[in-house]
Amino acid sequence: MDNRPPNTISEVMEQDQNHIDSDVVIVGGGLNGATLALALAGAGFSATLIDSEPGQPNRDRPFDGRSYAIALGSQRMLATLGLWDGLAPDSQPILQIKASDGRAGQGAAPFFLHFDHAELEEGPMGFMVEDRHLRPALMAAVAKHPTIRHLTGVRVTAQGMGRTQSVWVQLDGGDVAGQTVTARLLIGADGRRSGVAQRAGIGRMAWGYGQTALVCAIEHTRPHHGTAHQFFMPAGPLAILPLPGNRASIVWSEKDTVAADILALPDPEFLTVLQPRFGDFLGNFQQIGARYSYPLGLSLAKSLIGPRLALVGDAAHGVHPIAGQGLNLGLRDIAALAEVLTEARRRGEDIGQANTLARYQQWRRFDVAALAMVTDGCNNLFSNDNPVLRPLRDLGMGVISALPNLRRRLMREAAGLTGDLPRLMRGIPL
Repeated sequence: MDNRPPNTISEVMEQDQNHIDSDVVIVGGGLNGATLALALAGAGFSATLIDSEPGQPNRDRPFDGRSYAIALGSQRMLATLGLWDGLAPDSQPILQIKASDGRAGQGAAPFFLHFDHAELEEGPMGFMVEDRHLRPALMAAVAKHPTIRHLTGVRVTAQGMGRTQSVWVQLDGGDVAGQTVTARLLIGADGRRSGVAQRAGIGRMAWGYGQTALVCAIEHTRPHHGTAHQFFMPAGPLAILPLPGNRASIVWSEKDTVAADILALPDPEFLTVLQPRFGDFLGNFQQIGARYSYPLGLSLAKSLIGPRLALVGDAAHGVHPIAGQGLNLGLRDIAALAEVLTEARRRGEDIGQANTLARYQQWRRFDVAALAMVTDGCNNLFSNDNPVLRPLRDLGMGVISALPNLRRRLMREAAGLTGDLPRLMRGIPL
């Protein structure tokens, strides 16, 4: 952790009666950090949530195109945390998934992979939820919870170990500048460039794909029937994800240099470039909301834990969006960590001790590594126009689609219903 002598900060804390103390301190006030705070608070922990963003998101924000694919297991978790009833009216069930090879101007390949929710007993494979609904719902729940202290417009400048089974972080910004927060456990939920991980000396294995994701939303004239499409284009996948009404979220992967040129185009020309890749199966369409972009790559923390420290979400791992599992992977981290900490406290154990945190790492390590390999392998396999690979992968998707047992297994994987699921992912309270 931080290199300064622990006694220095400990002495300051002893003299400062205004320092903040809680069971856990969570650095990163985004979707993962807020969800973790709610999960832990619901299990009886006190939490300090440190958010570098100022203020609270407006619940009446206009549509801006940003949205998330929430797998069925993640939806159950949100329902157990008391959030889903407020989100359900604005969500779009994902009833089918179709994946195929594609080329600009030529449409989808004749062989494709088709998942239909009718083969699942549990219901839709997942839901699309817009950021303008999910984020305010989380923040409103955080604000209402009596054991969560939410500090906004604040960043962490240092962290270290306390004298007695504790960890501390020093703050900068707002009314708490110069103050410290002490806790039994420090949790990094602060993204791929996690300051918590860096200060703890946790390295990362990372590489870029030479691709940029172009994200926007469109309004179209034909209904989507709750179907999510994935076209594997030579430069990278193009995902078309259904939103409520005749709208869809677009996640379009392109080579970096091409993406930069496309992003600079005005809206009419942007749509002209998108149209031949998209096709006309949804009729005419127009862009709504803003456009966004972000570089694509793989980023894995070399350890999910450190002394009195755990990482979740993008601070622990960042994968290609090809499978739409980025947020869901972080939510599984949160469900597992919350369960491990809750069970440890019920047994009278120290929630920050190495043995407790090792159980979290052991639980999540394989799932994270497996999904990283799958997304990396799929991107390498499909993001090309190799004349040898293309017919083989088309045939492979057709075979998978024709084998009911294998198809249902993959559907359940996509829905987040397989593996050693934490209680929250099964809809069971902690």
